[in-house]
Amino acid sequence: MRIPAYTSQDFVNALQGLLPPGSVWPRDQDSVLTATLRGLAPTFERQASRARNLLIDANPATTVELLPEWEETLGLPDPCAGTSPTIQQRRAQVVARFANSGGQSIRYFINFAADLGYTISTREFAPFRCGQSAVGDPVGGEDWAYTWAIVAPLNSPVYFSAGQSAAGEALAAWQNQVLECELRRVKPAHTILQFFYL
Repeated sequence: MRIPAYTSQDFVNALQGLLPPGSVWPRDQDSVLTATLRGLAPTFERQASRARNLLIDANPATTVELLPEWEETLGLPDPCAGTSPTIQQRRAQVVARFANSGGQSIRYFINFAADLGYTISTREFAPFRCGQSAVGDPVGGEDWAYTWAIVAPLNSPVYFSAGQSAAGEALAAWQNQVLECELRRVKPAHTILQFFYL
């Protein structure tokens, strides 16, 4: 459903419709009363516009003005985002934390990374076991039972996008710092997480 956009004239018409009938309350376009209503209408138009923006900002995926409030609610910004993250990166981090319901499955980590704006895969390891491991498999100790890796592109650029980015931001940002920091934060505590970049 489209959000209606009301003009000043819409508010003048609405206010005139609320007036009681009678010659004391003229609805002529050149009357003093209509001129007064026309002077009040821009305020109502601005308020209606702000209300429309609130509907957009209430969603963490489209927020702009309420982004600092969303970040504060979710414990952001934190060192994960670096020194000057873009609006898109900040918004993606808010969405990822807001939508994070927890989990330990591979699908959970892939979806969490996708919410952050990264495409990843995972790799699991196992210690070498005589009779179970194949010839040529790496020999590793018991820690390999708790080791897993995230495989991601070396560069995961976030490009400037009209309507999503702010004036003055870089045209592209390349960093996997947010991916590493956020996944280290949500990984199971008993595991060892590695990152492989291709």
